[in-house]
Amino acid sequence: MTERDEYERVFDGVRDWVEPDADEQARLTEAARALLDRTQDAIDDLAVEADTVLVGSTARGTWISGDRDIDVFVRFPTDLPREKLERLGLQIGSQVLPDGHEEYAEHPYTKGEFDGFSVDLVPCYDVPTASDIKSAVDRTPFHTAYLDDHLTPELAGDVRLAKQFLKGIGVYGSDLRTEGFSGYLTELLILEYGSLLALLEAAADWKPPVKFDPESHGQRSFTDALVVIDPTDPLRNVAAAVSPDNVARLQHYARVFLEEPTEALFIATTPDPLTEDQVRMAIERRETVPVAICFETPDIVDDQLYPQLRKSVDGMASELNRRGFDVLRTATFAADTSVLFAELDIATRPAVERHEGPPVHVKTHAAGFFEKYADNPAVFGPFIDGDRYVVERDREFTTASEFLESDALFDVALGATVQRQIEQAYEVLVGGDVAVLATDFGEALARYFSPRP
Repeated sequence: MTERDEYERVFDGVRDWVEPDADEQARLTEAARALLDRTQDAIDDLAVEADTVLVGSTARGTWISGDRDIDVFVRFPTDLPREKLERLGLQIGSQVLPDGHEEYAEHPYTKGEFDGFSVDLVPCYDVPTASDIKSAVDRTPFHTAYLDDHLTPELAGDVRLAKQFLKGIGVYGSDLRTEGFSGYLTELLILEYGSLLALLEAAADWKPPVKFDPESHGQRSFTDALVVIDPTDPLRNVAAAVSPDNVARLQHYARVFLEEPTEALFIATTPDPLTEDQVRMAIERRETVPVAICFETPDIVDDQLYPQLRKSVDGMASELNRRGFDVLRTATFAADTSVLFAELDIATRPAVERHEGPPVHVKTHAAGFFEKYADNPAVFGPFIDGDRYVVERDREFTTASEFLESDALFDVALGATVQRQIEQAYEVLVGGDVAVLATDFGEALARYFSPRP
């Protein structure tokens, strides 16, 4: 068996469980048709000008067996005020999905169940082109139309394989928690390369930044690790949400698959959650000092929460490093409680710290530094070390916990909503005390202490 035959053997095995059978496709087609009819009836009842369009992977035939999602968009005229679009969209949603509930992305939409399927019913504007959008969702129907014109059944099959591979390695999903590959981006990459195998062979040798422009019409420059110009909008990078880490993960696992093809890479795995005792043992073995700031999770959507958590932990880590506590690694966790987690190399710092002034030959600045500290009994110096003035002064915080429990924490660049939440109440955990986080975050801690690519 040749190497290519081995790849195809694995792909054939995965196809057996990712491709919907005829019955599953028929059930989805019937449910989608009924949903569109119900939505049009609701539009007629309200006597408003609008139409319906099925979008997403179910519309494009790239959905994976077992997926139960149907996306219906209701398109309104562009001269309709935004407030009225939102109100009418929710009215139609409540009529079509009476047991549904309101969710919010850029604007409200209705989410509910219909005939065993999870349904998103989303209002949007019927704009003339994807470049004329009034809200982010307005371009989605253009994506569906573009792919309808370009995807063949064979390519759709490879899209399914690609989606499952990305799910298996943990990089599928454009939400700002995952920062991974969207379904639309996956479809465009398969269109670009023609198959999953070709995509993996290319990705294994990518040298970011990697740039594609399917319609050769891009009108902006981007600095992201992966740039795919939207074929329906020359101003948009479809891959903007993909983090450099996840581009690197795709490269890593592409090489792993090409070296040793296996269906296992298409199956997402989760580690066994760590217990409190196991967390303590991990800390003892590593001889580090973990610290954690814990606070009630703000009442905001995930796409707002996770960027703020990352900004906050980066700001915290930057200040801990500046103060000499040497951050080894950071993480964020969120459920009912949110956690900013940092693992430190150093538990305590001396009572004094070195503070360097300018070189002596920089006359004006050097003189100002010298005069500032010359008669200060709280410092050692000034003295000359090398070519510059130096003082040794009392360190403001000798432990990380002292800093984290002080008002100085709020001088750090925290996310705005996160800062407001922390200002109300928060708890600092240090060392082995972080083991209590295993109750809510045992799986996340298992990933942290036993990281994989």
